[in-house]
Amino acid sequence: MLRAGRQAPTLSPLLLVGLALRPAPRSALQAAASFAMAAMLRRHSNVFERLEGLASPVFLIDPIDLPISLLLEAGLPAPRLTALRDGDAVPAPPAAAIRGPLRALIELLEGRTDGDALFFSRTLTVEGDMAAVVALRNAVDGADIDLAEDLLRPLGPLGGPARRLAAAAGALYRRADQDLEILRAALLAPVQRRCDTQDVRLDDLDETLSNAPKRRRGQQV
Repeated sequence: MLRAGRQAPTLSPLLLVGLALRPAPRSALQAAASFAMAAMLRRHSNVFERLEGLASPVFLIDPIDLPISLLLEAGLPAPRLTALRDGDAVPAPPAAAIRGPLRALIELLEGRTDGDALFFSRTLTVEGDMAAVVALRNAVDGADIDLAEDLLRPLGPLGGPARRLAAAAGALYRRADQDLEILRAALLAPVQRRCDTQDVRLDDLDETLSNAPKRRRGQQV
């Protein structure tokens, strides 16, 4: 498996969800991954057709705030999505790995954000074949992917209640994210104050050192 220094996830509702998912059986995680892949194939099979020219259309998708990663084997005729825990054997060597917060990965998939900005800011990091990553990004661009709708549509009559539940969960997530941001700021405030104090002391020391030669020259005169 391609490996790089994994980013430290920030405090977020998804990080807490990830901690809760740690005891989940691998079979349940794989069932969810397979369901998501089936939904993508039903509604966006053209995404995989656009990757046919790649020698190795295999990607490791690593949401840093969840305790799993996803191996996307995008080659036709049978694309697969495999859920992996840390330490699991990788069924196929990936051409590239894409790592970052799950929210940023979903926004990139749905085309709701500037992919270049995510990569240049290092919100998302890439290891491996950059050309393959560019090909994947181009494949999903313009595909009109709406992950929530794509996953809910196969539920048929249950889709309505599921959408309402998803909307309520989204509202709860946004509220929790705001609350955690307040908590994060409160926890970091003492550290920030110490850093600010150290910056002032370093500035004073730098000024003292820079003025020392002038004082010596004045004393010699």
